[in-house]
Amino acid sequence: MIISATRRTDLPAFYAAWFMNRVRAGFAAVPNPFNARQVARISLAPEQAEAIVFWTRDPRPLLPHLAELTDRGFRYYFQFTLLEYPAPLHPGMPPLKERLDAFKGLAQAISPERVLWRYDPVILSARTDTDFHRRSFEALARALRGSTGRVTVSLLEPYRKGRARLNAAGVDLLAPGEAELAALFTDLAGMARSFGMAPASCADEAGLDLLGFAPGACVDGELIARLTGRPAPPEKDPFQRAACRCAPSKDIGMYDGCPAGCAYCYATRNFARAVRNQQAHDPASPSLLGWHEPPDEAADGQGALSL
Repeated sequence: MIISATRRTDLPAFYAAWFMNRVRAGFAAVPNPFNARQVARISLAPEQAEAIVFWTRDPRPLLPHLAELTDRGFRYYFQFTLLEYPAPLHPGMPPLKERLDAFKGLAQAISPERVLWRYDPVILSARTDTDFHRRSFEALARALRGSTGRVTVSLLEPYRKGRARLNAAGVDLLAPGEAELAALFTDLAGMARSFGMAPASCADEAGLDLLGFAPGACVDGELIARLTGRPAPPEKDPFQRAACRCAPSKDIGMYDGCPAGCAYCYATRNFARAVRNQQAHDPASPSLLGWHEPPDEAADGQGALSL
């Protein structure tokens, strides 16, 4: 079983103490996102949780605990999102230098193979046009050279609420033509390779494989097989998008828990609610938000439902 920690919020940045409490307890309670009365008990025993995938923009609160995770027998890697957009797009981000230093320090501590860079999402707007992305990507890739071997890129696909948030942040989205997009992503792939990084796509539906990006998997079964010495999962996660190549995983997070306020966030439905939830968070709770009791241990790893 692979643990996703988590697609639904920035657990390393805001909930590191809770996560370590759950590791020591051996399980987490995870309510169904669509029915909170259905609660799964997800094992965090090292012999059952063969790998952990952390998703973050700021791993620093979790760094003091990595030695304990390793000593307990866990294998893990990080999906580290690092972009530098105008402040209205991600107002809660620490300064870029701090995030770059955190990325490089993490890679030095656990190896570049286990810190994967996400330049995601690519937002094309009047303030962040194709030339902006060329400059920004090259500067970041240069700074991260030697600290990662992969960069994952995807183009923003704004849904209705996301588009409204971007408009509120003063972002006028552009709709560049296919030739302009192809030129941009071809250039990004070339830059990545020049700095020693394999360019990969995330749930690619835009044909990035034709522009130099290998189809990627964020929950990467082949990488996990290398880290653990176990066979890679043979199938993709059936609960993700059709284009997603991720291996099956159990996500221990909850939505509306990240107070960072990124205008492009898909996991936060209401920013004010997310701030309230984070402020009310209890690190001693079995569940990330609220207090949800799991089913008994007989259901460990499966729970009342499949998530």
